[in-house]
Amino acid sequence: MNRKLKIAIYSGEIPSTTFIERLIEGLSAKGCEIVLFGILKKKVNYKNNAVNIKGYRLNRINKALYLLYYTLLLTLFKNKEKHQLDQLLKAEGRFSLYDRVKCYPVLWYMPDIFHIQWAKGLNEWVWVKDFGIKLVLSLRGAHINYSPVADKHLAEMYKTYFPEVDAFHAVSKAIAIEAEKYNANPEKVKVVYSGLDLRDFNNSEIEISNRSKTFNVISIGRPHWIKGYAYALDAFKLLKDQEFQFTYTIVGGLNLELKYQMVELGLDNYITVEKHIPFDEVQKLLKASDLLLLSSNEEGVANVVLEAMAFEKLVLTTNCGGMEEVVVDGENGFVVPIRNARAMANKIVEISKLSEDQKKEITSNALRTIQQEHTEELMVNGMFELYQSL
Repeated sequence: MNRKLKIAIYSGEIPSTTFIERLIEGLSAKGCEIVLFGILKKKVNYKNNAVNIKGYRLNRINKALYLLYYTLLLTLFKNKEKHQLDQLLKAEGRFSLYDRVKCYPVLWYMPDIFHIQWAKGLNEWVWVKDFGIKLVLSLRGAHINYSPVADKHLAEMYKTYFPEVDAFHAVSKAIAIEAEKYNANPEKVKVVYSGLDLRDFNNSEIEISNRSKTFNVISIGRPHWIKGYAYALDAFKLLKDQEFQFTYTIVGGLNLELKYQMVELGLDNYITVEKHIPFDEVQKLLKASDLLLLSSNEEGVANVVLEAMAFEKLVLTTNCGGMEEVVVDGENGFVVPIRNARAMANKIVEISKLSEDQKKEITSNALRTIQQEHTEELMVNGMFELYQSL
């Protein structure tokens, strides 16, 4: 290329999710110029000076000064383009201070690619195409799997604007297929799995699995119905009734309904709930466990499963979303049907009876899966190819 590819990766907040932060570092290392727009939640220092942070603080004075700065720049040097954008925003009834704070900096920096991370905000950014900017949209779990099912207006918005998108990034094949229901062109969809920096996973420090009669299970995720904790609790009630010796740790907290269910099932002495703990403490709990359980009803591909596999821990997942694209039952982990507490309970007992050699074979296969399909390098290269194709 004669010049650097200028890419805006927009999630609304700076810094963003782990996926986006890894992508930013990887693309800047490839020589791309990255521009970040949105709310500046805290100061971020990137290794490469090719990352330009153009965020604003979430207070009225800072936003007003931010808007004034870009209004002056556009008026002086891109007045024709500013007038065009103003007309577009007014026609859509989006000419508030907040709308202009979001849009003016993007018009000023004019990236080659504008990559939106959250589909729900797509309608706010289709205007970039009027200025020759290519529009890329990530297809993530919740925004595709169930939000448009529950919200008819959102579904209609997707059907209207998905045809306007230049390229889609899907986190799984299952997500890509789901997006076709909302008029996503399958020829424009590229599946790029989330990738891990394997240097963050020092398996030499993994603690030896608990050799007592108690089987230690852990789940990591927010207390949302989509995570299927209600079925996990029912499964552990079945195990309790069988006098199976277990402990269950939930990292992420439980809502009131789940707490009530836990007490009602007589599980409060068997379950430890951790709401807010540092990431390194979460890793320690994961390493000390015998099994990671993902009881979700829907997912794209759950990062926590990838991380557990990288740590060579046994994983049990439901067959939700794209999880069977990663976990093959009996080979590199275990899979049960969604919303099936009895199958979950039976599989936990089955896993607990594995010999050490059987466990080692499965966890070694799990690590190999991550090394071959879910590295940060593969993820960055996949996204870079998507951008270049435009």
